[in-house]
This record gives sequence, C-alpha cells and structure tokens, in this order.
Amino acid sequence: MPPSSNLSSASKHSRMATSVYTINKGINRPIEFKGLKAQYIAYLAVGLVALLLLFTALFLAGVPLPVCLPLILLAGGGLFAGTYHLNRTYGQYGLLKRLARRRLPACVRLTSRNVFLSLTQPAASHDRAC
Repeated sequence: MPPSSNLSSASKHSRMATSVYTINKGINRPIEFKGLKAQYIAYLAVGLVALLLLFTALFLAGVPLPVCLPLILLAGGGLFAGTYHLNRTYGQYGLLKRLARRRLPACVRLTSRNVFLSLTQPAASHDRAC
C-alpha cells in the first residue's frame, strides 16, 4: 500500500459520493430545485417520464437507436428549455393565473330580466352607515 493513501477505501468512497441538493429555501417560500419553482418541478418530472415511455415505445417498435436517441434528446432539450422559459416568464403562480383568466368570459349577456327578478330581496332592517 503506498504511503500517500492514509484513508481507507470506504471513507474515500463515502466522501466522493456525497452530494448536497438544496430543495427548500425556507419557511413560507416555494419549493425550488435547480432554479425551478413550485409546479414547474412537477411539469418537468411528468415530461421526463413521458419521454422515457416514448423512447421505450419507439425502441420496442423497432425504430433504430441512431434515430431514437437524437429524437428523444432533442425533445428532452425542448422540454427543459420550455419548462425553464415558463418558470422565468410566469413565476410561481403566474401561469395558473393566466390559465384561470383565459377561462373567464369576456362579457355576460342576459336576454331576460327574470334572473334579476328572481333574486331574493335583502332584509330591510340593514342599517347603512356611510
């Protein structure tokens, strides 16, 4: 055994295999991992699982590996770029707010007064303090 190796192989291995990933930055802050926040972590995870299933299906269908691999790598790069773009553009809740805003109607049209006439009248005993 050379004299320069004072550490046992087990301690070298455990020291080299140690990785630290910061997942949460603090209380009342969104979960953040490698720059992705909140729901974008889940979007990326679901996309990666879909790419894995697509690769498996293509490979089992007999598509040659030199065709499969670049296709999956390009799709994976697009998935990462798209997810990080959405994260930067909309932030933690911005995409959800945008999707909710798109579901709101631009205007409400009523062709009859019956909707308003059928509403119950509030009690007359309300005191209005202005």
